[in-house]
Amino acid sequence: MVLLESASWHQFIQQLQQTSWLEWLGFVSTIACIYLAAKENILNWPISILSIIISAVLYFQSHLFGDFALQFYFLFTAFYGWWFWFTKKKEKERPIVSIKTHHWLIVITIVVLLTLILGYLLAKYTPSNVPYQDGFCTAVSLVAQIMLTRKILENWILWILVDICYVPLLIYKNLNIYALLYAILVVIALKGYLDWRDTYREQKDD
Repeated sequence: MVLLESASWHQFIQQLQQTSWLEWLGFVSTIACIYLAAKENILNWPISILSIIISAVLYFQSHLFGDFALQFYFLFTAFYGWWFWFTKKKEKERPIVSIKTHHWLIVITIVVLLTLILGYLLAKYTPSNVPYQDGFCTAVSLVAQIMLTRKILENWILWILVDICYVPLLIYKNLNIYALLYAILVVIALKGYLDWRDTYREQKDD
């Protein structure tokens, strides 16, 4: 057992050493943009644009076609989010909002439908060997991203869920540094949720 753990750890270290500079840059830029988003810092958007471009290249190379296509959506929402936060900040600080139970039902329905549609398309038209797993992560990310641009508190709950799901998927695809990245993003997303929740409660008390 100890020998197996030692061999696995040695293999992981070797994989880290073989990680490309592009993957490391994606690692750093992704952490930076999520941290800044949690702090409601508008600089998260330009940094996220860099992270998105890098992720698109890496996902395409790994045949994660759903996540590759997702990066184009992220790119659009990054520019939109940057504009939305900037214009609203010029008026006054954009408040954080929260959704109700019936909104959650809509969110879950959209995620399920998108997962089935994307999974089917990936299975039929791409060589992906993880079509529905890829489709689920893509669907949750699609919904979470638009919620982030609108400063909806619960976007962080979706990010926590999808970041957890990405870890085994990326390990399976031998993107080990990105698997480590998403494990770290779980913690950052949790911190983002707690910070935004405190701000939301302060807004309600004002």
